Amino acid sequence: MNFFLMLFFLFNITLTEIYDGFTLYTPSGNETTFLRDKDWNIINTWSHDCGPASMPYLVNTNQSGIENSLLYYPCKNDNPIMQSGGVGGAVKIYDWQGELLWDMTISGSITGTTSSNMFQHHHDIEPLPNGNFLIVAWERLYSSEWQQLGVESVNNSLNQMWTTAILEIEPDFQSGSYDVVWEWYIKDHLVQDRNPELENYGLISDHPELMDANCGNIGSSGGPGGDPNGDWMHINAIDYNEHLDQIVISSRFQDEIYIIDHSTTTEEAAGHTGGNSGKGGDFLYRWGNPLNYNRGNSSDEWLGDQHSINWIKDGYPGQGNLICYVNRYNGNLSAVVEFSPPLMEDGNYFIEDGEPFGPSTLEWVLEATNNFNFSTNMQGGSFRLPNGNTIITDCDSSLIYEVDSNGSILTQYDVPGQVTLVARAEKYDPEYFNFVNAIPGDINLDELINVLDIVQAINMILGIQNPSSSADLNEDGNINVLDVVLLVNLIIS
Repeated sequence: MNFFLMLFFLFNITLTEIYDGFTLYTPSGNETTFLRDKDWNIINTWSHDCGPASMPYLVNTNQSGIENSLLYYPCKNDNPIMQSGGVGGAVKIYDWQGELLWDMTISGSITGTTSSNMFQHHHDIEPLPNGNFLIVAWERLYSSEWQQLGVESVNNSLNQMWTTAILEIEPDFQSGSYDVVWEWYIKDHLVQDRNPELENYGLISDHPELMDANCGNIGSSGGPGGDPNGDWMHINAIDYNEHLDQIVISSRFQDEIYIIDHSTTTEEAAGHTGGNSGKGGDFLYRWGNPLNYNRGNSSDEWLGDQHSINWIKDGYPGQGNLICYVNRYNGNLSAVVEFSPPLMEDGNYFIEDGEPFGPSTLEWVLEATNNFNFSTNMQGGSFRLPNGNTIITDCDSSLIYEVDSNGSILTQYDVPGQVTLVARAEKYDPEYFNFVNAIPGDINLDELINVLDIVQAINMILGIQNPSSSADLNEDGNINVLDVVLLVNLIIS
């Protein structure tokens, strides 16, 4: 067989295997974080004195190797100033050996913020490439402030409304202190149609970039968007896209996800201009429930109580798309959905006048069934893996699944414990920890480029071996037959 025909033949063979990565999770009630291999053997554990608020993260340092990574752990503090689902209040950072390197309490006033209000961290954090991290926090507003925002009523006995803040924290490992280096507040990006005397008065449907100040219920239990403590949006997940310098967040109570610009200064993030987008801290994109901004109809509502919104990483099947776990999809069962946001070349998102943001179709969806019921009423997660598989967490059943692109179960793990919850589990690519400045084409790192490198490249195409950046010779973010052709040319020359 012609050599190149053989390469194309191999390239078109699809083998579905469990991805050979490392799964990280923290079960509630255990106060231990586990890292396991693909056969669910323990690689490492970290012990804590506080329960998880959501999921932990492994973060690279400037030294290669998994043993040099750090664990960023969002957890519950002893005395939160606000009680609701997903309450946290602290972030702790550990080394591989489990030594606590740094910690911070986010429950009360926070030194260094532009707001003098009280904050309570909840749910998620997002580590950034520079070692900083983003936190999701409730910000407490009393009537003197929320009335000036055009909020018509808050139905709770405390007369308070907990809105959303995102803070970027720079930890100082030497002193144990921190700096707040960036801030964003939803209260700066509201529109309302109730009080024409206020500055943010406007027609809701004319401003998809802003949040309707009276959308949903604030403080009334038993209904969508309602919480007796005044939790308005209930943001439960945050993710960062380094390439775009953008942030995506998920609101359970509003059944929507939102993208904002992180390239702004804090001052620009409080306004409507500035940053790469030119739109300051306004929404660049929102999706899931356009009735929130009075566009579309009920058929355009895609999300329900969703969690775990995240971008699919570059080089992974579906790269650039968004994927999330939808707790309430077409009824009571859950689903994992993948969709492609209408991103334009300038980093903004297309929206037609008078219409809701697209898309109106999904790229991929896996619905729970009675035979494969991964539904959960709380938390839950989904992440795409480098070989096209997807890892799914059923929180309240403490089950972790890996499925292929057809939705077939490749492996599952029932986390031990009688009353155990697992908010989300994520599977890490070993290459993430073993970054090296390799010679392009020297895939096996023996400082030679020969047929052994071709074998490894083909194994990566087939999904037998984890991908390596040294095999991506044309630097298009994918490893395929074109890279093998370039590799052969390198060897011949």
